Amino acid sequence: MAAGSTYEPIATTTLGSTAASYTFSSIPSTYTDLILVVRAALNAAGDIYVQFNGDTATNYSITTLYGTGSAAGSTRFSSQTQALIAYYGNLTSTLGNTNQIVQIQNYANTTTNKTFISRGNNAGSGLDANVGLWRSTAAINSIKLNNSSTTFSVGSTFTLYGIAAA
Repeated sequence: MAAGSTYEPIATTTLGSTAASYTFSSIPSTYTDLILVVRAALNAAGDIYVQFNGDTATNYSITTLYGTGSAAGSTRFSSQTQALIAYYGNLTSTLGNTNQIVQIQNYANTTTNKTFISRGNNAGSGLDANVGLWRSTAAINSIKLNNSSTTFSVGSTFTLYGIAAA
């Protein structure tokens, strides 16, 4: 018997007007993991962040490995009010120049803190791989995407997939 599709689309949106943020809400708890794909631009270059379940307390930490083409390094951010998902692979003002992919493991579990892995690439500044932690045992039912200081551009696309149990 052939296996079904592993990635199941939950929701996707393409912005018809600029927006300061975008939120996926009412995320079902029927999958093992979530994959968030961001193909977006900002009206001015900047960083992109996630918040889970509306939590704005200092419950997020991130460790980043990055490369710029001429240098490599790492950095860590602890006790943040939101989680950075791209450091050198940040968004630019040109749609299609960057992509971010976030993998959220075991998002519906209610006994462990939540972890995620994200990757960002930007042809002009570099790329990064990130490991994030949200210090909460709550099941994730909403994901808010924020940016550092501007708005997401028209045409920005956000897609959320669920990973079906094997």
